[in-house]
Amino acid sequence: MIAALAAVACTMSLAACGADETGKIRIGIKFDQPGLGFKKSGTYVGFDVDVAKYVAKKLGYSEDQIIWKEAPSKQREAMIQNGDVDMILATYSITDERKKAVSFAGPYFVAGQDLLVRKDDNSINGPEDLNGKRLCSVTGSTSAATVKEKFASEVQLMEQPGYAECATALFSGIVDAVTTDDIILAGLASASRGKLKVVGKPFTQEYYGVGIKKGDTQLATKINNAIVDMIQDGSWENAISDNTKGTNYTPDVRYNPPIPDEGEEA
Repeated sequence: MIAALAAVACTMSLAACGADETGKIRIGIKFDQPGLGFKKSGTYVGFDVDVAKYVAKKLGYSEDQIIWKEAPSKQREAMIQNGDVDMILATYSITDERKKAVSFAGPYFVAGQDLLVRKDDNSINGPEDLNGKRLCSVTGSTSAATVKEKFASEVQLMEQPGYAECATALFSGIVDAVTTDDIILAGLASASRGKLKVVGKPFTQEYYGVGIKKGDTQLATKINNAIVDMIQDGSWENAISDNTKGTNYTPDVRYNPPIPDEGEEA
């Protein structure tokens, strides 16, 4: 009878009972964001990945005890609520709306919306220079709309399904700039081998958090302590430098490194 009940329980929650996941930690990341969360020849690289590895180690897990799971933006809350992952680090901005469904630890980074342009283009030095220019953003993003509403009403907007497609359009001259969070743009610039650059004048703030199950204050505290250690021992700064090589990217020092105190109160 006990065995039968256990079998039913495993059927109901495969993530919790899968033999290959026993004693391991399941972490959601992006698989398609160079410099942040990127699946490359069966391995995972990027700043989010480096933070996740550091936090996991502080929680008592080695790298081979991490199960990486792809966490598309629209599925992040459901993955946490359903118990598919233990935490998510996927350029996951802390917002009041999201906190209705999940909790966060962190922040571990504060990004800012910025612009990516061709390396030899000196005509675009901020969002106000985009009038009459063509600007690419990802379908469903509010980044380009923010530019049009607040800075350059005459900008021409183009949407693409992903940032790689925007970067390709920028390479080929179809668009003049790409907009999203600066560290995402820095990852694209790093992958471009010197052909693209980040303008370096962020005009919003996005607080990246570690998504966890709602109300888990104990886990939030442990993650926050790990982030503090990562910042203090230099690993945080090294991770940013390693993942944005060749771009001269510097995080906005007004907000970075951040103070991780989210999620510790019920």
